[in-house]
This record gives sequence, structure tokens and C-alpha cells, in this order.
Amino acid sequence: MNTTHRLFVYGSLRSGFKSPAYEYLARFFSPLGDAFVQGRFYFDGNVPVACPTNSENYIPGELYELENTEEFDWVIGQLDDYEGLNVMPGEKPRYRRDRAMVNYQGTWLEAWVYWFNAPVTGMPEIDAADILKYLLNKNGGKSE
Repeated sequence: MNTTHRLFVYGSLRSGFKSPAYEYLARFFSPLGDAFVQGRFYFDGNVPVACPTNSENYIPGELYELENTEEFDWVIGQLDDYEGLNVMPGEKPRYRRDRAMVNYQGTWLEAWVYWFNAPVTGMPEIDAADILKYLLNKNGGKSE
């Protein structure tokens, strides 16, 4: 059983967003550093979303490791709430949490990733190397 719990974040949970959710993440996880995961960004009309891919397309983000593995169920439950995974009966969550292989300093490590949980058909693909920079440019210098 894997007792090391890592989390790869590419959007609002990244340190540059300064969101209240990041402050929560910073209390329970240790930052490892910049990393990449195979995936693509799309624009859903409001915000960028990400989906995994088998192509040679990579999403940059940050990799974190849970400090106290005994707290995993509680901590990941809180993050699941933030990402909208816990919905009312009959509703479909906007995101899903899956394990993925993440490239960290040339080594592939397993980590949890929150992916968009709906079809991206008709959504424009975003060719953004960094989603924070994309949003800052889109919003005239203000992060969402």
C-alpha cells in the first residue's frame, strides 16, 4: 500500500493564486516544487479546466506531499469539498480526483490530480504554459 500521498495542483490551489484554499493546503502539505502531468487545458467559458491526455502535451503545476499520512482521509475530504466532488444525489461533480503519474525533476511519481469531469467537446483548447499567467493576462492583471 502506498503510504506517501502526493497532490499535483495546476489551478486555483497553486501558491500564486493566494486563495483561502491554498492556505489550507499549505497547512497540511509540504511543497516539493514544480512538476508536469500529461494533460490539456480547455476554456469552459468561465475558467480554464484540465483533462488528462495520452498525447505528449503537459500541464505545469506544483507537487505537494502530505505531511501526516494518518490525516489523508480527512484532508482529502476537505479538498474534495473545495473542488466540488461531494454533490447532492443526482448531481454530477464538476471535477473528479484520480491518480496520475507526475514528472518531478525528471522522475515520475504518483500523485492525486483533480480533473474536469465533463466532455470538453466544443470547448476551445488553451495553449497556456501557465494557467496563472493566462488568467492574469485575461483579467487585466487580476487573478480570479
